[in-house]
Amino acid sequence: MDNPSEILETLDKHLDHEVRLVLYGRGGLHLGFENSPTAWANTQDVDGIIEATLWEELSEDKQFWESIEATNEELSDKGLYITHLFGEEQVFLRRDWTEHLVPVLRPPTKYLNLFRPATIDLVLTKMMRGDDPQDMEDAAFLIRHDRISTEQLEAAFACANLTDIVELHGAFDRAKPLVLEMASSNTL
Repeated sequence: MDNPSEILETLDKHLDHEVRLVLYGRGGLHLGFENSPTAWANTQDVDGIIEATLWEELSEDKQFWESIEATNEELSDKGLYITHLFGEEQVFLRRDWTEHLVPVLRPPTKYLNLFRPATIDLVLTKMMRGDDPQDMEDAAFLIRHDRISTEQLEAAFACANLTDIVELHGAFDRAKPLVLEMASSNTL
């Protein structure tokens, strides 16, 4: 079994009610795309984005947070865990990103309703660390997978919500020419 599936199946086992979770990072990429790179299946964590409309509800959901703790404890010997759950305002995404969510159908779960952002939003998330080689490799896969054009990227850049952390804006600016080049060479 791949690591992201094991993490989410373990979390699902500890839950006693439905929870909507938007996955991103390599765990979300692995589960959200067929024929994804092997490295994504071996990631040791799962990251999530909490939609603004669900933030208060999920923040007060004691059983959910206890389930995350139980999952991390159960999987600690394997070095697997749920690590980062960010509010949407902490992640680079288009303003209307929630209108373009894609269901994630694996692993099968009883209580978790899993989604991932649209591919172009995932590219934006990969730009948060600038020209990080691993993130740029992931962005290249995403751009090739959905044949994202420079025009689509430019439109996404224009309507992206960037966090308030100024250092991340510089990282985003460093990543722009790289992802534009990826899209440009994708159309050749």
